[in-house]
Amino acid sequence: MFDRQTIHPKAAAIAVAAVVAVLALSSCDADDDASPRKTTGQSVVAPGKPGEEARTLTAEEARKETVTDTPNSADYQYVQRMIHHHEQALVMTGLAERHAASPSVRRLAERISAGQKPEIAAMQGWLKDNDGEQRAAHDHTAMPGMATEAQLAQLKAARGKAFDRLFLTLMIAHHQGAITMATEALTDGNNVRVEEMATDVAAQQAAEIDRMRALQV
Repeated sequence: MFDRQTIHPKAAAIAVAAVVAVLALSSCDADDDASPRKTTGQSVVAPGKPGEEARTLTAEEARKETVTDTPNSADYQYVQRMIHHHEQALVMTGLAERHAASPSVRRLAERISAGQKPEIAAMQGWLKDNDGEQRAAHDHTAMPGMATEAQLAQLKAARGKAFDRLFLTLMIAHHQGAITMATEALTDGNNVRVEEMATDVAAQQAAEIDRMRALQV
């Protein structure tokens, strides 16, 4: 499903630095014809982390430090857990379609549902493409923002304005939990496609939190 090839920013930076280093060496050779030439290996200037100076690496060292796009455990955990997180949101939005009093709350629920269904499909596709279905499932009960069974039962029983108030309270907490999970994936994950999905989730759900808070007033 995902056939796009993506170059990791750090790998790109190293590649650009390598070209710059080679050009610099060539320029020095051209300007210094009168001096004896020394036979040296090519070096690569690797940008340092924030607050750190750049380092000069040999070509072999640079190859070893080139970042790959291979998914790690944090990537798999995020995708598996977020699928279940989104599925609970769909349960809640389905209730809003039937029990909400405010047309604005119903429209918001429809918007959330329309956004999260394709995200679930994309994450399921990513798992299939990256052999994630063969990995052990993680415990989904401790995910941040998830409504408890008691809270879901209370939401199912609520009607009208009481439903609207509870729905907004639970969904805001649910979205905040999703942002927490996305932030963890961006910090600990390694796969660029997962990074893109996590960034989209965080941005979309932050905007929806603002809309829900406005409806609480």
